[in-house]
Amino acid sequence: MKKWSNALFILPTAVLFLLFFLWPVGVLAVKSFVGEGGFTLANYIAIIANGRYRLALFNSLWLSLVVTLATLVIACVIAFFLARSDFKGKNLYMTLITFPVSLPGVVVGFMIIILFGSTGAVPMATRLLTGTASGALAYTITGIFFAYLYFSIPKTVMTVYGSVVEFDIRLEEAARTVGANEQQAIFQVVVPTLAPAILSAASISFCTSMSAFGTAFTLANQFEIIPILMYTEYTNNFNITIAMAIFIGAVCVILNMFARTLLEKG
Repeated sequence: MKKWSNALFILPTAVLFLLFFLWPVGVLAVKSFVGEGGFTLANYIAIIANGRYRLALFNSLWLSLVVTLATLVIACVIAFFLARSDFKGKNLYMTLITFPVSLPGVVVGFMIIILFGSTGAVPMATRLLTGTASGALAYTITGIFFAYLYFSIPKTVMTVYGSVVEFDIRLEEAARTVGANEQQAIFQVVVPTLAPAILSAASISFCTSMSAFGTAFTLANQFEIIPILMYTEYTNNFNITIAMAIFIGAVCVILNMFARTLLEKG
């Protein structure tokens, strides 16, 4: 009876997975190897060989890496603070911290424009204070960095917060009884124990930054990254665009599988 119940549960899931993921992704993967002469690796080679494509890939990779590192530092501090502190208004504070998750990427982009556009709040405020407008970062790589950071922090906070709450405090106390100070206990006991959850959060942040389109579409006017390049090249180089999509998807899947493996082992 249990086998039948498991089959009834697994079968619909497997059918949906086949129809709405494996089949379309499989078709795209096949098309990514199609060229004028039939099967070819030229579409993937072009991602590296073409200077424009290579620069867009480089921009996406280093931007996602920097966003991920900054997100981990900020989000881990917030998560530890929330998990180890109890204060009035904590629920409201956590709600405000996680609020950006509900915002579409385009909205986040417009928020950056309102703050850091040429007539945004920050440039106008600096003009009033110093006579010279500064801080117009909206359409630069720095502007998109802040936008990605804005919606990456809440996801990372939520991921790390649960692990910090469930952390066995007795391990930290044991480290202190053998002479470790507070900083040593945190960095030598707590952080290594929570490393799988932190790496999982890092992979989510990196993959989100690599593939985010709405925010990039709003702000990336002075530079190119892979999602925007895919949009602009869609009609002219369809098969290369598919190759880019498969490449990004493969990178994100591998990272997520690696993080999931570490999380389960932890």
